[in-house]
Amino acid sequence: MKKLFKLILNTIPRPILIRLSIVVRPVLAFLLKGSRFTDPIDGKSFRMFLPYGYGTQRNNVLSPSTLSLERHRLLWLYLQNETDFFSASKKVLHFAPEQEFYKRFKKQSNLDYTTTDLFSPLADVKADICNLPFEDNSYDMILCNHVLEHIPDDTKAMQELYRVLKPGGMGIFQIPQDLSRATTFADDSITDPKERAKIFGQYDHVRVYGRDYFDKLRSIGFKVEEVDYTKTIAPELVEKYCLAKGEIIPVCYK
Repeated sequence: MKKLFKLILNTIPRPILIRLSIVVRPVLAFLLKGSRFTDPIDGKSFRMFLPYGYGTQRNNVLSPSTLSLERHRLLWLYLQNETDFFSASKKVLHFAPEQEFYKRFKKQSNLDYTTTDLFSPLADVKADICNLPFEDNSYDMILCNHVLEHIPDDTKAMQELYRVLKPGGMGIFQIPQDLSRATTFADDSITDPKERAKIFGQYDHVRVYGRDYFDKLRSIGFKVEEVDYTKTIAPELVEKYCLAKGEIIPVCYK
């Protein structure tokens, strides 16, 4: 199964994967029903989660029902328990909308919810994150997760995120991050997909973010809270929800 998943992830374009998942999810959820692990997004439990990863695959990380990963489940718990995202009226901009969130957020009557991306079939507005077609100070909340590591000019992208966020607004900008690195590593001369996968962790990534990521956001103007949310969750639930212990949620304010 691991080899099959790796082959699928590395050969099928993401927009097609999103469409295929609509058919595959119910079958996977039925076959893997159990009680060992629970997806907090939909509350369903399974005897195992699926492996996932473009290079070295991680075991028990992909939920069979929502297809969420560790970062999605962590974000869901944070939004649900620590914010008024599900109750207060908000104008929300969501980049590269994750399918485990898309329909749920669309149904929230309290949200004026817009999705954007250059390629995703789930995007309401096709747009370049470095040149957004939105007015200044437009959104109460921006979700932009695991996007910036794909963007060559991430400084410009961050500036655009800051521009369209309302004063007092909140942004959550998760990225794959190597916390053992003090500084971010990037090399524009590395263009071969296999070499990028080897060095950056994925064929379409252009850098590896270090601990200085938070300070770069601060240099744009954001006030940044580095939230280690798994520290507030009981260890047995961290395991049951298949979360990545120690993952930092960058919560940004304008």
